[in-house]
Amino acid sequence: MGTGGAYASRVATGRVTPTRALDVLNVLLSDVRYGLGAYLGVYLLTEHQWDAGEIGLALSIGGLAGLLAQAPIGLLVDAIRAKRALIAGAVLVVMACCLVIPLAPSFWPVTLAGVVGGLAGTSIAPTLAAISLGIVGPERFARRACRNEALFHAGNGAINLLILATAPFFGTPVLFWVMAGTGLASAAAALAIPPRSIDHAVARGLLPGAANVAPRQGWHLLTGSRPLLTFALCGALFHMANGSMLALVAQKLALQNIGWGVALTAICAIAAQVVMVPAATLAGARAESWGRRPLLLAAFLALALRGLLYTAFDHPAWLIGVQLLDGVGAGLIGALFPVVIADLTRGSGHFAAAQGVVGTVHGLGGVVSGALSGLIVVWAGYDAAFLALAATAGLGAALFWLTMPETRPLPLEKEFAHDHSAA
Repeated sequence: MGTGGAYASRVATGRVTPTRALDVLNVLLSDVRYGLGAYLGVYLLTEHQWDAGEIGLALSIGGLAGLLAQAPIGLLVDAIRAKRALIAGAVLVVMACCLVIPLAPSFWPVTLAGVVGGLAGTSIAPTLAAISLGIVGPERFARRACRNEALFHAGNGAINLLILATAPFFGTPVLFWVMAGTGLASAAAALAIPPRSIDHAVARGLLPGAANVAPRQGWHLLTGSRPLLTFALCGALFHMANGSMLALVAQKLALQNIGWGVALTAICAIAAQVVMVPAATLAGARAESWGRRPLLLAAFLALALRGLLYTAFDHPAWLIGVQLLDGVGAGLIGALFPVVIADLTRGSGHFAAAQGVVGTVHGLGGVVSGALSGLIVVWAGYDAAFLALAATAGLGAALFWLTMPETRPLPLEKEFAHDHSAA
């Protein structure tokens, strides 16, 4: 029986609700998946007097560790069936790494925590996508992946509202209290997904009912597919432009508004999440009718415009308002990343491995972004860094439109997949 049929029969009896369990997990992961994010830079800048260059270097080392691990972790996710336990363990490690930072807020302990947390956090996104694919099947995956992203951003917005409401009274420790609570809850939610609801063959990218496939070296996936390589390189430019933009805005606001760094960072994050939820929802509703390509181009253009507008005025209201454009760019590309990978690897059995390989190239852009933008700030100021990031996004938009094909499956491919699902 194919995934869709098996899932429908279980749901009809009322015994399990795997998609509801996925919904809860996506909301709770919003505070754990990327650790402390921009808050860490503000915390180190305002509480321990680090400069932008030190912050960028420390975060980049941790990011590089996670980057190098993505391809082998993807191969691991394809190979193992204990995907629920993998997510639960990963979020607990990320949580622990964040909680030790206040105990030793100097360069090397923070960097080591970032390395360990980066290695664990790298496994969360591909494992979640694989579980989702294994539950709903390839035909419904685009809508499910975009729903995952929308719920993730909704949860992120709620967490940031909580931080905004409590930080003025409790200060920066609230960041670590919230991390502890969401980390434990995320682990419990991952283990609450009914194990029998996951078709593990479909979860690795095979068509329902297809035979297993032999292992394949991760980087051969990239070099053997021109569309996958194009998506990887264009995405690297997107993340090179986007990776440090929120952190730079948060730092600029913190320096201009002493004592309000955490609260203003929360407001910036909330502003983006307000738009990310409808952006991801739009992607889920229109990815099949409009295709993936125009939605992804809109993400690049929104990012380039955002970088330019940051240089126009320094008023906090303006900077926070411009942050709304982050919701368009990050919301669309975050929702469609696993969808495009699933399109390009359908039937291969290497879905998570391809996510890892492409994610490595994308992550390289993010690592370069953190280190390079920090140095530009030290040498030439924040406006120069924003202009450099905007130019990078513009270059990515041009290359994407000129070289990236549409990946939406053709009707014949959909019919083929449906026939195999029903077999």
